Amino acid sequence: MTELTHPIRVDGGWVVLRAFDPADLPALRAAFADPDVSRWNGIPLDLDAVGHWLARRNDWSDGTHASWAIGDAAGALLGSVSLHRIDLDQGDAEIGYWLAPAARGRGNATAAVELATGYGFDTLGLRRIFLYHAITNPASCRVAAAAGYLLEGTLRQSHRYADGRVHDEHIHGRLSTDPAF
Repeated sequence: MTELTHPIRVDGGWVVLRAFDPADLPALRAAFADPDVSRWNGIPLDLDAVGHWLARRNDWSDGTHASWAIGDAAGALLGSVSLHRIDLDQGDAEIGYWLAPAARGRGNATAAVELATGYGFDTLGLRRIFLYHAITNPASCRVAAAAGYLLEGTLRQSHRYADGRVHDEHIHGRLSTDPAF
């Protein structure tokens, strides 16, 4: 793998994966204030903390994540998608995503997950990408299934989310040898 230090643009037509821009800060703060985004992600609202979050997402130099802003064709911020916990020795990573409220229900998350998955398989050479979500988050389950991630099971009391509760989670997985969706 070529060492990357910053996000590489991935163009998917109406959805684009790109670096976060300082101009995204107001839209990020608004998205982070959304109850669904904050419930599952626990992202900060303070402007300095949001700026720090943005800088970490744009710094790929440690090789453990590939994170993007999800933008529309005009560049407006729709959300975020990340391959994280990248383990090149094992050939796997975890994928996570969120969308701003106005971007939901139009296939944007599925398109972004498909683009990031393709990047993981084709550019990073991963063999497996997995996805966790609280079972009480059915929208995330629909995105996973639509992007070709097979439901592999339920993990009981698996993770404490930002709402402070420990949730059961579904685990979904996709292999590089699975058919493309």
